[in-house]
Amino acid sequence: MKPALHAEWTKIRTVPSPLWLLLGTVAATVALSAGATSVVSCTSTGCGGDTTKVSLMGVQLGQALVAILAVLVISGEYSSGMIRTTLTAVPRRAAVLAAKATTLTGVVAVAGTVAVLGSLLAGWLILPAPDDQALSLADGPTLRAVFGSVLYLVLIALFSLGIATAVRETATGIGIVLGLLYIVPIVSQTISDPHWQRLLQKIAPMSAGLAIQATTDLPSLPISPWAGLGVTTGWAAAALLVGGLLLRIRDA
Repeated sequence: MKPALHAEWTKIRTVPSPLWLLLGTVAATVALSAGATSVVSCTSTGCGGDTTKVSLMGVQLGQALVAILAVLVISGEYSSGMIRTTLTAVPRRAAVLAAKATTLTGVVAVAGTVAVLGSLLAGWLILPAPDDQALSLADGPTLRAVFGSVLYLVLIALFSLGIATAVRETATGIGIVLGLLYIVPIVSQTISDPHWQRLLQKIAPMSAGLAIQATTDLPSLPISPWAGLGVTTGWAAAALLVGGLLLRIRDA
């Protein structure tokens, strides 16, 4: 396992695209979060609403770059033919996928932490007191939203890696992942039946997972914060399981 980890770390730090995607994740997340916070209407009595969730809105954009990075981690090797060299050097295919997942988890966790904390800082600087006090990490719900947002980005990366391992093609992998993340929530809004609309919000990877960011009015959510993150975990685990099985039984 150690040689596989060393090989994956070498690949991800020597190829320029992962670095640019990670930097783009940070920049896009902080920029959208700052923009969303700047348009919050505030009065002398406060800003109202869930300012923590608004300050972390950039995660909805940053996850797209995380997904693209995760897909490229393995689909890029299939398109270049380098996957044959990788599997020759590390014949145990489960170890290859585990090494990719571990390396991806590490770099996304670091970039995600910088992006989420940067977004929170932007909100703290933009919002007037006392509303910026709600963005303190000493506040339990805010700390949960911050930690959960970083974990959510990691789960999206693992989910994307699993999908890409299963389909092998970059465009197809990115299309499937982004479709499940962004199109499913849009479809749920077009459903007139409240029961089915709420059900779709509970099982969709993005709408369920991002419930972790909510800090106010929790009873009105379709799913509780940690349960929603559990749904996203299930998507990631299922994608990795299917991808791992196909990687094992198919030829390179």
